[in-house]
Amino acid sequence: MNFKLLHPADQIVTLMNRIYGYKMTTTSGGNLSILDDNGDIWISPSGVDKGSLTRADICRITPDGTVIGPHKPSVELPLHSMIYKRRPDIKAVLHAHPPGLVSFSIVRRNPNTAIIPNASQICGEINMAAYEVPGSIALGENIAREFEKTDKNGDGCRMVMLENHGVVVGHDDLFSAFMAFETLEFCAELEINALRIGELKPLTDKQLGVSFAKNNADMDEFETDSYSSAEREARAKMCALISRSYDQRLFSSTQGTFSQRIDGDNFVITPYGLDRKYIEPKDLVRIENGKKERGKNPSRSVMLHQYIYREHPEVNSIIIAHPPAMMSFAVSDAVFDSRTIPESYIMLREVPKMPFGSSFMQAEMMAKEINMRYPVVMVENDCIIAVGTSLINAFDRLEVAEFSAKAIIDTKNLGDIVKISDEEVAVINRDFGLEM
Repeated sequence: MNFKLLHPADQIVTLMNRIYGYKMTTTSGGNLSILDDNGDIWISPSGVDKGSLTRADICRITPDGTVIGPHKPSVELPLHSMIYKRRPDIKAVLHAHPPGLVSFSIVRRNPNTAIIPNASQICGEINMAAYEVPGSIALGENIAREFEKTDKNGDGCRMVMLENHGVVVGHDDLFSAFMAFETLEFCAELEINALRIGELKPLTDKQLGVSFAKNNADMDEFETDSYSSAEREARAKMCALISRSYDQRLFSSTQGTFSQRIDGDNFVITPYGLDRKYIEPKDLVRIENGKKERGKNPSRSVMLHQYIYREHPEVNSIIIAHPPAMMSFAVSDAVFDSRTIPESYIMLREVPKMPFGSSFMQAEMMAKEINMRYPVVMVENDCIIAVGTSLINAFDRLEVAEFSAKAIIDTKNLGDIVKISDEEVAVINRDFGLEM
């Protein structure tokens, strides 16, 4: 989907439905706007159910202040208008009250975006606006003032937390604003859960620098105009599961990778930088004999996938994801142990935690560490990697890992975990043929 080609009203409806559907705002909360090229402001209405918003509900405000539409515009119109006036480079504004960011707003501090790669780049410097009554001119002034500030590089602020309120994001376009918003809420949830189970371990400036330098794989290209039945089926199944992964919050909008072996060492993989919510079979990238389909950019983890397929003929699918409960262990000093219920141990076995950077700086060496004894691997402050004999097998492992991690985190309110004993594990290994 080319989001920028959608009408402003359709963009607002599409993303508001997405924000509401993923429980990042309530029926009456949050507002989105777009500054059109002719100076019109398109904005979500006041008092209309966010769960059933339609194109016809969106308000248009002309430069002379005329309101066009069946509803009153959002009561937060003043803050949107002031941001556009103070920052001509901003063309879209998003305001919402997701649970994680509200938690931070009511203790009046910002989430740490240095706990995962790219988050600090996507979000930029985050300012905090002083509290004022919602919908007031004073609140708009406070927020606009923060957007006028620049960081040490001279870049304008794009994210402002609001004391006892929520967050406002201003960006070049609405999808970029949404991506930053989604990323900051993810960081907030990670930090909250990580602190429940251990001590937060942010990335150092050096580690962040290394991650920023990670480039797309330099691969030769090949021309193709034919697809086998096996590849067509793989592409369709991958897209269905990628969409499901996003809906289950195992992926974020532009991060998370699936791949599926086609034959030999040839495989199909997700592209770099495309919205995972609406990915289509034609967007996927075939890797054949170490070359990529012409005109397409595969995920930046493509070399790791290639090494795993070459090293392990029993592996037919690989998923790299960022499920929030599992990632809470990845960004903290807490140790994940799958010996909670037999089903978790059977699916996950042991889950090693690998050093940050190993997935892209030492990909060939890391590929040797991943196998059916270690089918799920955690990489510090980076990702979770799951492999399987099939696409659904790898996906099942990812789901089981996330459910298990969430259950462990939730025990912090209940009592100490009683793990399955070594003797009981030995019986499971014997009865299910897991001994290697």
